[in-house]
Amino acid sequence: MKAIRFEKTGGPEVLQYRDFDLPAADANQIRVRHTAIGVNFIDIYQRTGLYPMPLPSGLGSEAAGVVEADACGFRKGERVAYCGGVIGAYADAANVPADKLVRLPDGISDEIAAAAMLKGMTAQYLLTRTYTVNPGETIVFHAAAGGVGQIACQWAKYLGATVIGTTTSPDKVAQARANGCDHVLNTRDTGWEKQVRAITGGAGVPVIYDSIGKDTFEAGLDCLAPRGMMVTYGNSSGPVAPFAPGILAGKGSLYVTRPTLAHYTRSREEVQATADDLFAVILSGAVKVAVNQRYALKDAARAQEDLAARKTTGATVLTP
Repeated sequence: MKAIRFEKTGGPEVLQYRDFDLPAADANQIRVRHTAIGVNFIDIYQRTGLYPMPLPSGLGSEAAGVVEADACGFRKGERVAYCGGVIGAYADAANVPADKLVRLPDGISDEIAAAAMLKGMTAQYLLTRTYTVNPGETIVFHAAAGGVGQIACQWAKYLGATVIGTTTSPDKVAQARANGCDHVLNTRDTGWEKQVRAITGGAGVPVIYDSIGKDTFEAGLDCLAPRGMMVTYGNSSGPVAPFAPGILAGKGSLYVTRPTLAHYTRSREEVQATADDLFAVILSGAVKVAVNQRYALKDAARAQEDLAARKTTGATVLTP
């Protein structure tokens, strides 16, 4: 089969599109022939070495496709999707741990599943478990026009929140508003955190969801109400610098957490429940998933370049 592989960390140029022999699936795996593959920031972190991994390696952890042979309770031809459990989704096929695989319901296309599994399941745990968003609350969600942002902002609005979304580009303001944001701020504008205070009548917000990292973390702390929570779940601008815990006391006994999807989907039951919640909110029409960029698998390097340069909105998929 064809797959994207890399032998050293670096820029997009390290990605190689080449022939690859996929070994036989073991007793706890399902062979899945991919029809659509998701592209995510974590793929870039792994390629650059920010998230170290053994090399040489494949890349990608999210895809949808078709079961190739009866195994582990799955039937040949079933439509399935996964996120996590596999590094190597940028390929024609993958051997996926059976406990990471979910069946796709009618109404959820392969492309939507590949675009939404990782981002949507991330939105699910952020909004309902890391911090439970309640009706009437005002929240801040960074990168509101991005992959997780497009789903999470719609979902938060559905939960009854007032959503302050942020972007780094005036061109993405309309997209953020379409995603459910009541207010849209540009984090490249000096003093954006003061605008959050103004919107909330000086009270601040109970939670900030931050996938940007270095560029927004410190200012974000100044947006939080006493005992508010900073949820830092990504590093698109670089990792957050070390800081003294006493800062949190001085700014209102704040909380900081660094969650990952893996720790919210530790069992087969958690995986299925998280996916079911996501599929239900999509099928209800409350959350719409926009696949705004499509690339051939061989063009994975270009897809990552565009994502890193923040040229994309919504979700990006690769097609084998």
